[in-house]
Amino acid sequence: MKIVSACFAGINCRYDKKHNRIEEIRKLVREGDAIPVCPEQMGGLPTPRNPAEIVGGDGEDVLDGKAKVIDNQGNDVTRQFVEGAREALAMAQAVGATEAILKERSPSCGSCMIYDGTFSKSKKAGLGVTAALLRRHGIRVVSEETWQGKEEGKEGS
Repeated sequence: MKIVSACFAGINCRYDKKHNRIEEIRKLVREGDAIPVCPEQMGGLPTPRNPAEIVGGDGEDVLDGKAKVIDNQGNDVTRQFVEGAREALAMAQAVGATEAILKERSPSCGSCMIYDGTFSKSKKAGLGVTAALLRRHGIRVVSEETWQGKEEGKEGS
């Protein structure tokens, strides 16, 4: 069992009320092999919402109280991001998920890269808040860019 970013299943839960549908991941949800989660909504943030970035570190630092999640209007949304991460972890544990396929570059879900906190579209290496919490609890976290399931049944590289 897996949990996946709900936007991959075609759910309009991104900050801009759009989705990032990936048909192979949507199929996992339809077939009961994955559960969609949106940590930002699960943490109480509305959709649409202001874009947010981690300032002062990455998701590990947010969990350790050393960094914050701030939206582009200067509002501190750290509490909602941490609560959403906890809810996503609870869902993963409830369904026995061992893997999560999460949206790269998201302040919640990024597994390798996140935006750098300057709202300049610049990126840096790091984890989102949910990705960090899931990894701390032994759940394998991959992005849609590194997930191998999308390559199954295809020849070549």
